Amino acid sequence: MSLRDFYGFENHVKAAYANIGRDVPEVWYEFPAFYYTSANSILGTNEPLPYPKFTQALDFELEIACVIGKIGRDIPVEKAHDYIFGYMIMNDWSARDLQKKEMKMLGPAKSKDFATSLGPCVVTSDELSNRASDRLTVYDLTMTARVNGIEKSRGNFKDIYYTFAQMIARASEDAFLMPGDVIGSGTVGTGCLLELTKGEGPWLQAGDVVELEIERLGVLMNRVVG
Repeated sequence: MSLRDFYGFENHVKAAYANIGRDVPEVWYEFPAFYYTSANSILGTNEPLPYPKFTQALDFELEIACVIGKIGRDIPVEKAHDYIFGYMIMNDWSARDLQKKEMKMLGPAKSKDFATSLGPCVVTSDELSNRASDRLTVYDLTMTARVNGIEKSRGNFKDIYYTFAQMIARASEDAFLMPGDVIGSGTVGTGCLLELTKGEGPWLQAGDVVELEIERLGVLMNRVVG
């Protein structure tokens, strides 16, 4: 399998750039951007996350992901929904201090590939049909994040700028998507400590319990251990 993560929520992008006193680059609106992260570092719900030894700024990121159900290449936007097997919650763990340095070079690498949490299950599109929006592959689903039982973030999947259909079309341009491939949405607005603290922290510590919840998809829980 492969694991791509996109940058799909405009509110998150605006906040991230506002933290450094900049506007969103015009190129962001030209096409949905993504990076690859490690498919060998996946955690399920209730699995512990060892605190990475190379960071002092551990962050969670509240995302939704889709799972590809059949092989495809050069998939048009209007047919992309046929390639989605289902949806699940994604936590794109981040080492913010290291990421800040890596973004000045090739982009996120070790600041991301130490762990990604997925789960707790895959929910098929037909189970979400009564929450569908007027955009294909987008649903009205509340997304929340809690740390040690305290709500830190609340957003909604329907606010996404780039749809999964657009992401799939982009990812499959001159490239194959395979069954089991995972595509992340990017962080929902306010869905990380980077936004909530304007990049200053405090960050996650050993012992913290992070719960990400999306309506209809369940709760994805991990404890940070050190």
